[in-house]
Amino acid sequence: MKYSGILRIGFKLLVNDKGKFSALLIGITFAVFLMMQMTAMFAGILERAYSTVTNIGAAMWVMDPAVNTASSAIPMPDYLLDAVRSMDGVSYAVPLYMGGAMVKLEDGTFQSVYVVGLDDESLFGRPEMEQGNILDIYNDNTFFAVDDVEFSKLENPKIGTSFELNDFRGTIVGIARVASNGLNGVPTLYTTYNRAIQYIPSTRFTTSYILVQPKNDAAVAGIKQQVAKLGYVAFTASEFKKRIADYYTYQTGIGTNILLMTVISFIVGLSISGQTFYTFILENLEKFGALKAIGAKGRELVYMILFMATFTALTGYGLGVGLVTLMIWIARARLPNYAAMITYWNLGLAFGMVLLIAGISSYVGVRKVLKVEPFDIFRG
Repeated sequence: MKYSGILRIGFKLLVNDKGKFSALLIGITFAVFLMMQMTAMFAGILERAYSTVTNIGAAMWVMDPAVNTASSAIPMPDYLLDAVRSMDGVSYAVPLYMGGAMVKLEDGTFQSVYVVGLDDESLFGRPEMEQGNILDIYNDNTFFAVDDVEFSKLENPKIGTSFELNDFRGTIVGIARVASNGLNGVPTLYTTYNRAIQYIPSTRFTTSYILVQPKNDAAVAGIKQQVAKLGYVAFTASEFKKRIADYYTYQTGIGTNILLMTVISFIVGLSISGQTFYTFILENLEKFGALKAIGAKGRELVYMILFMATFTALTGYGLGVGLVTLMIWIARARLPNYAAMITYWNLGLAFGMVLLIAGISSYVGVRKVLKVEPFDIFRG
C-alpha cells in the first residue's frame, strides 16, 4: 500500500496516547449509543403502531379518508362492502370490525380490551392458534385471547375462562399469537364480525375496514380509482403502514422529540470528539512538524489524520452499536412492553453521523497540521 508506512505511524501516535484515545472512543461510543437508542425506540413504536396491519395480513384496506391509524377506525356504511365486491379487479372482499370495549373479569375487576371482529364466513385475518380449535369461534359467546405482552392483564385466562362484556357473557375458547404486539397497552380479543357488533355498542354504521384481495398487482390502481369515486380510499398494506408512520412522525410529538434527542446526541459526540482530537493534534504538533522535516508531504499527513479520525470513529461506532444491542436485549428480557428495535435505517443513520463527526474532526486537525512549519518546531 502506497501510504501504509505513514498510516502505521499515525496509528501508533493515536493508540500510544491512551488517555486521548480513550476519551475519543468514549465520546463517540456515547454519541452512537444515544443516537441508536433514540431511533431504535422510535422504530419499535412505529412497528407496534401498525401491528394490526401486519397481523391481519390483508393486501388492501378500504377506509374513510380521515383515518390516520389502524386503531382510530371510522365506521363505514354496509352497502360499501357490496360495492367493493362488485368492482373490477377484486378477487374477494370481507368486512373487519375493530373497537375498544370494557370487560368484567371473573374476579370482578374491569379491564379495557381491543376487540377484532373477523368475517363470519372466511375468518380472514385470523391469528395463529396456540391452544384451542379455530372452529370453536362459531360456538355461542366465544372469543380468542391473544397471548402477547398484555395477556396477563386478562389474568392469564385459560380455555373455558369466562368474562362479561356489556352484559353479555363471553368465553375464551382459544389462545392465539400474533406477529407483532400492539401499542395501545390493552389485551386483544378476536371474535366473529356479527358477534362483535352485537356485543359492543356502535353507530348505525359498523364496518371499520374492508379487506380486499385484488386479482393481481395490475388491478390495484383500478380498485383505488373505483373506491375514490365512492368517497373512500383504498391503501395497500405498505401504504397504510406508511400513513400510520407519517402520522406518528409528523402529527404527534413523538417524531419531533426523537429527532431533537438524536440531534443533541450528535452534537454531544461531535463536541467531545472534536475538542479531544484537536487537543491531540496540538500536543503532537512537533511530531507532525518532524515528519514534514524528513520529507512527508502535506497530502500524506492529510491521509494520516483522516485515517486516525476514521479509525476512532468506526471503533466507537462498533462499541456503541454493541452496547445498545446489549441494552435492548436485557430490557426486552426484563420488560416485555419495551418497544425498541434495531433496523438498517437507524444503523445507517448512526453510521452517517459518525462519518460526519470523523470528517469535521479531521478538518479541524488538517487545518492545524498543514499550517505548521518544520522551522518553527526546530526553532522551539
